[in-house]
Amino acid sequence: MSLILQVCLSFTKIGAFAFGGGYAVLSFIQQEVVDGNAWILPEDFVNIVAIAEMTPGPIAVNSSTFVGYNLFGPLMGVLCTLCVILVPFLLSLLVSVYFNKFKDNVYLKSALNGIRPAVIGLIAASCFSIGKISIVSPVSWLFFGLTLLLVWKFKVNPILALVVSGVLGAVVYSCIVPALPMLG
Repeated sequence: MSLILQVCLSFTKIGAFAFGGGYAVLSFIQQEVVDGNAWILPEDFVNIVAIAEMTPGPIAVNSSTFVGYNLFGPLMGVLCTLCVILVPFLLSLLVSVYFNKFKDNVYLKSALNGIRPAVIGLIAASCFSIGKISIVSPVSWLFFGLTLLLVWKFKVNPILALVVSGVLGAVVYSCIVPALPMLG
């Protein structure tokens, strides 16, 4: 029972500090569920991120559902999901009630000006952390570089880039890489 409470508290904490959206909270999720508590393996965490990118819903919600389900089954998946959305839901209600009163508050604007660049740092930290696990071979570097180029430079839709990468990955990693061991 104490593990269930610990998991629920961790996801409540993740939800409470999920400023900046899913990518900004990735390093926090990784710290809680992979590095700090070893509830899932680093490779599973990267898979969660990949799956969360392709499925509807925020990354924090998808990861909480996965971890809860993985540890204790479907009901815990639902409970962890509720835990991760509890504080943001309550904060959204609070903000909606008082938004007009505080929207021009200089201290609130100053706080948000400090949080925005920090969110970019959190996203970058997540990218480096996931990159260390995912980009480990010449082929993975090729997939990374090609996707970065297509999405950033040529403005290809990220969903299309993921689908193409998935199809190419299935072909390359199941047919080509096994035949050429120096690429794997």
